[in-house]
Amino acid sequence: MLKIALPKGRLFEESLELFLKKGIIQEGFEEGRRLSVRVGDYEFLLVKPFDVPVYVENGVADLGVVGRDVLLEKKPDLYVLFDLGIGFCRIVVAGKEENREKYLKSSYIKVATKYPRITQEFFSEKGIKCKVIPLSGSVELAPLIGLSDFIVDLVQTGRTLRENNLVVIEEITTSTAMLVCNRASYRNKKAEVLKVLERFVCLSSTR
Repeated sequence: MLKIALPKGRLFEESLELFLKKGIIQEGFEEGRRLSVRVGDYEFLLVKPFDVPVYVENGVADLGVVGRDVLLEKKPDLYVLFDLGIGFCRIVVAGKEENREKYLKSSYIKVATKYPRITQEFFSEKGIKCKVIPLSGSVELAPLIGLSDFIVDLVQTGRTLRENNLVVIEEITTSTAMLVCNRASYRNKKAEVLKVLERFVCLSSTR
């Protein structure tokens, strides 16, 4: 039996719908208080998005669905098998409109984010000194109260930014959901793993 880590929250419904659409499972289930759900030949573990690669890398789950943003931030030691093409978002630098010129001209800025690695690497490549302020939530509040000059965050529709009078200043990269696999599981359960992968990429069983 394969164990598959699914992210709770934004990506859960899209991920489950894709597993149903591809015929990997025949019945769905709701995201509730249960953290482990058995469906057919699979056991699904419902975990926080940033924890998916932790479960997969450590072999608790064989497969997982995780955003590219999380992979870029965590850089886990696992196989990325396939871009599932769901959960499209952008990782952006955002701030107040009146600070746009400051962003373009400053050699030192303060940035609040849930993505400290991505943020540091991005501004290092641009040659800009950056004080990274790690936050786990309510990142949009930081520039409004003077904690930071800008934020780096994941944006889907941009609604939360607009509601807080913030604008996208620069796009860093895009993110979609990826199918990832534990390295040992790929060796020891290769037939089962490839059976799932073939459903997603529409490969024949003989290829």
